[in-house]
Amino acid sequence: MIESIVAVALVLGGLIFFHELGHFIAARAFGMGVTTFSLGFGPKIFGFTRGKTRYILSAIPLGGYVQLVAQDPDDTAPDDFPPETHFRLRPAWQRMVVVAAGPIFNFVLAWLLFWGLLAADGRFEMLPIIGQVQKDSPAAVAGLAPGDVVTSLNGGPVANWDALSTAIRGSNGQPVKLTVSRDGKDETFVLTPTLRTVKNLFGEEETVPLVGIVASGKTRTVPLGAGSAAAEAVKQTWNVVVVTYTGILKLIERVVPLDSIGGPIMIAQMVSKQAGEGLGNVVALAALISVNLGVLNLLPIPVLDGGHLLFYAIEIVMRKPVSPRMRVLTTKIGLAFLIGLMLLATVNDIRRQLSLIDG
Repeated sequence: MIESIVAVALVLGGLIFFHELGHFIAARAFGMGVTTFSLGFGPKIFGFTRGKTRYILSAIPLGGYVQLVAQDPDDTAPDDFPPETHFRLRPAWQRMVVVAAGPIFNFVLAWLLFWGLLAADGRFEMLPIIGQVQKDSPAAVAGLAPGDVVTSLNGGPVANWDALSTAIRGSNGQPVKLTVSRDGKDETFVLTPTLRTVKNLFGEEETVPLVGIVASGKTRTVPLGAGSAAAEAVKQTWNVVVVTYTGILKLIERVVPLDSIGGPIMIAQMVSKQAGEGLGNVVALAALISVNLGVLNLLPIPVLDGGHLLFYAIEIVMRKPVSPRMRVLTTKIGLAFLIGLMLLATVNDIRRQLSLIDG
């Protein structure tokens, strides 16, 4: 129990710290003044002042902020900060960099975590070994059998099951030539995939070419050097970014139900569960959450970093800041939206807990 609580605090606190660190470093790089760097909210555990900045650690690691000098139009700057350190007096592009640095640091952190995992453990991949052949499928008609090891498709080598699956789905239903290793001998089969309707990751129905084979589930570990692991980590980070953005779009389109949204309770449970599975699982989950934080913060919603970026982009195009009245109005709307979203996520979390108890 204690280990789970510590894991949740470290993961959430670490991700938020890294996000705020991005804002902090960018602001300091441009010579902007920072009055407060806070991690967490609620009762203050401790704090100290270094230079002109107050550093604070609070009891609940579910938030944080960096308070810049003259960050908002109505802010009164402390006397010991000269005008050149005021955030609102700096060029709009510099303000954009400072705001974007938080989410960017989330993506960088995810990449670093994926890199560390891949460098330490290698890449896990499923072997191209057939585990089952579906009755009356193209594979069954052609003569494929469980235990066959697929070595090539249309003359090209097959490294793993994902490569095999991707190639078959990309065949557009045209005949494919599979070479398999069976009892130490190579045999070649020609199959014509059939088009079938399946559900994708988001529950949408789509028509894809299939041949009726199921993976055996056997895996192997491919060792990766530092360079290869770094490149693979970029791919994994980008894949998570794409899936996260797509998931948000599917929510808007109502393809993904609203009751699938989770909040802090669900995140804490996920971290707690992975903590019991080992450090590697916790690190991988932290990378996924970090990408999600980065993506969500870039949404063009006032209050979020993406909303501020939108305001500054408009300022650059229009050559004048967005009017205070418009900023206040849109910020109130954005805040109301986020509060509603948080309430929905919390209600969903509670419902899930109740369903587990009833079940």
